Amino acid sequence: MAPMLETRNLGISFGGLRAVNEFNIKIEKGELYGLIGPNGAGKTTLFNLLTGVYKPSEGFVFLDGEDITGKSTIEINKSGIARTFQNIRLFNKMTVLDNVKVGLHNHHPYSTLAGIFRTPSYRKVEKEMNERAMELLHVFDLDGEADYLASNLPYGKQRKLEIARALATDPKLLLLDEPAAGMNPNETKELMNTIHFVRDHFDMTILLIEHDMKLVSGICEKLTVLNFGEVLCQGETAQVLQNPQVIKAYLGE
Repeated sequence: MAPMLETRNLGISFGGLRAVNEFNIKIEKGELYGLIGPNGAGKTTLFNLLTGVYKPSEGFVFLDGEDITGKSTIEINKSGIARTFQNIRLFNKMTVLDNVKVGLHNHHPYSTLAGIFRTPSYRKVEKEMNERAMELLHVFDLDGEADYLASNLPYGKQRKLEIARALATDPKLLLLDEPAAGMNPNETKELMNTIHFVRDHFDMTILLIEHDMKLVSGICEKLTVLNFGEVLCQGETAQVLQNPQVIKAYLGE
């Protein structure tokens, strides 16, 4: 069985500067995998490579055995990769419900004419999307705020909404870019529970970038450590965090 995510010698350069070099990883279905490293290590660049924001200079990306190297962001999302961002990207002037429905459009298409004339097929699709969106919001305890503007949610709930919207695209692999950024300890603890629930309830494979070492050590089964675009260490979380190179490069000790 193919890994859920595999990269082979993945790399990219910007103006002669090597941002990611010969990156290799295998993430099995259902794993909760962490990617850590100092600022500027290439973590977000790697996420951008995996999601089609950047095209790799060399190497390959496989999702569940399918070669998705060089595909567009939309094509990769339809193939089964969804992501969140370090700086939350919600549609702030839309409701909480409509933010989730945006993610559902990949799988509930209807024609422009059907939308304009509100045909029976349009009403059927809208009903299905409303029901599915409310189910997702209920999972994240956001159904009571479905009609709120996204911008009016507290910070921690905005993070949850972004994850709910990503899940609405029905991904195989969920990429979380520093989901605990800006959270207080209570919110971080709740986030840890949420990520575990998402993995188990949705049978999801998750790769996350994170600086909060308590969160990483508490939920990630395996880790890859990046430093200056190079893989410094990979393996079981406990072993990686005890590696002297990791302690020196990442923890600054």
